Amino acid sequence: MIAIIDYDAGNIKSVEKALLALGEEAVVSRDKEVILSAEKVILPGVGAFGDAMGKIRAYGLEETIKEVIHKGTPFLGICLGLQLLFERSDETEGVKGLGILEGEILRIPDKEGLKIPHMGWNSLKFPNKGTLFQGIEEDSYVYFVHSYYLKAKNPEIVVATTEYSTLIDVSVEKDNVFACQFHPEKSSKVGLSILKNFIQLNKEEK
Repeated sequence: MIAIIDYDAGNIKSVEKALLALGEEAVVSRDKEVILSAEKVILPGVGAFGDAMGKIRAYGLEETIKEVIHKGTPFLGICLGLQLLFERSDETEGVKGLGILEGEILRIPDKEGLKIPHMGWNSLKFPNKGTLFQGIEEDSYVYFVHSYYLKAKNPEIVVATTEYSTLIDVSVEKDNVFACQFHPEKSSKVGLSILKNFIQLNKEEK
């Protein structure tokens, strides 16, 4: 069973739908015991950084998320869910993120001819080998909706990047923590392949 963390953020339903389409049992929950008993956990989200962190803390989910990661359960952050894993964001000064990974979330710089928010399809480059991208060709296209981007402190955790006004770290992997700035659930066959790779984690060992 895959638990999808419910903290009143947008985009939860589309992630659940994608998992069900792949034949997986998915449960949307903020119940600590349900989340801790899951084989894998996903933190999706569309919305504002400060508002999201406020809700995560109000629902008592910060410690649950950290417990899930500490026990080694595969964990996937999507879009805002990636950003929340880091230390801070330009979007909401003074609000601390989960701080599970080192880095910061910056506003995409203005550039003539480019719209912000960044909405649409961009191609990926793979600076490091990524488990989620097994079987996926470099320069594959995935779907983005965001105005802020990740600058990771440690380049070795960055497994995918794209260019949009600047170089953007769009996917990271460290131990059992995985995250994507783009939306795999809205990225057609490539996105479903990424979700499949996440679903397959640890299955070979059983």
